[in-house]
Amino acid sequence: MCCSGAGSAPTFGPCHGDFRRCPGLGAQVYGEVMSWVQASWAALAGPSATSLDLPTPQWARRHVGRERIIDALAFALAVVLGALFLSPELHDNPNPWSPTAVSIDVAAGTLACLSLWWRRRFPVGVALVCLLLGMVSSSATPAGLIALSSLAVHRPARPAALVTVLWIPSVLVYAAYSPTTDPVSVVALVMPLALAATGWGMFIRARRQLLLSLRERALRAEADQELRQEQARVAERTRIAREMHDVLAHRISLLALHAGGLEVRPDLPARQVQETAALLRATARQALEELRDVIGLLRENSGPEPEPLSPQPGLADIDRLVRERRDTGTDIDLQMDVEAEDVPAAVARDAYRIVQEALTNAAKHAHGGSVQVHVRRSPHGELAVSVRNGRPVVASNQSSLPGAGVGLLGLQERVALSGGTLVVGPDSSGDFVVEARLACRT
Repeated sequence: MCCSGAGSAPTFGPCHGDFRRCPGLGAQVYGEVMSWVQASWAALAGPSATSLDLPTPQWARRHVGRERIIDALAFALAVVLGALFLSPELHDNPNPWSPTAVSIDVAAGTLACLSLWWRRRFPVGVALVCLLLGMVSSSATPAGLIALSSLAVHRPARPAALVTVLWIPSVLVYAAYSPTTDPVSVVALVMPLALAATGWGMFIRARRQLLLSLRERALRAEADQELRQEQARVAERTRIAREMHDVLAHRISLLALHAGGLEVRPDLPARQVQETAALLRATARQALEELRDVIGLLRENSGPEPEPLSPQPGLADIDRLVRERRDTGTDIDLQMDVEAEDVPAAVARDAYRIVQEALTNAAKHAHGGSVQVHVRRSPHGELAVSVRNGRPVVASNQSSLPGAGVGLLGLQERVALSGGTLVVGPDSSGDFVVEARLACRT
């Protein structure tokens, strides 16, 4: 009989032994049984032909092959030891077992040995099955010990300890079932073996977890090392870009401005043309020398800290920088209210780069406008650098000089590394202001 009529009241009729036609409990039982049979057959028979078509790593094949060998050895060991455990019951007792009891013992021991093939996938279930079979079979005891050890390997300590404790009533039940044994001798013989099997499994599990944690730690350390190397490469590329921009942008902008003057005024006297050409040559030579210094620094510096360029510009070089810009026709008002000797070299270099970048941007985007440069001590002892430029006097139809777009970003990085602050942008009057405050510790 079976139930039929999905979605309505159950009706009963003949199912002819086919539970697949029953949408109720019978179908669920059939599906679960068939799933278990298929999974068991797949575990026993190995990978299917479909899975063999997929590429498998060599280390995975070696691992699977080693597990099969170990399972075969565990099965053979359980069979041999089960026969040894059963032998005294058959030959050394004055009252040997009946053929029925021997058949039950052998059948239960065989089932226990066969269940070991599933001990990796279902360690708790196999251990409990062997425990129950051991209540009526002495030949199932070795298989139960192997299953108990495998349970301790593949599961945490709590289920392994629980199953180990359950061995005590199991052994007592077997002592009551067998007419040839007494509870004390059985417990004294079997329980030390059960504790040893559980302890050995826990040792193997702890060792595997230790190796796994060491491997994960090594992989994490390797990943952290790669991350630090990548961060170091990014920082080095940023430093290279900043140095190249600071060294070359100013000189190249001067070259472009002087060349643009010659292009706009082709009617200049020969003497002024000669002076401008000489200035172009000197500026190009200075740019090449500074470029050589940067390239030499990048090739020779292999230490963790970047070596400074030699010679390093400072506050004393700001006056020369302003004169160079005045030669291009820019109106610059310089006000220096601090002595160069009172400022550390690193802070003086940053101040020079800030003025250099601000003047370069003023020449590119506000050519013809006036510029005010002011370097002083702030009330808090910081070095305050301010560069203010107004709008160009005459709007130029020519496109402005191209820029990399990283000059102000480089200034922000410099000021941040020195522990200072940088403010860039137009003020209320419309002038563009670059103002920095650098921590000045002598």
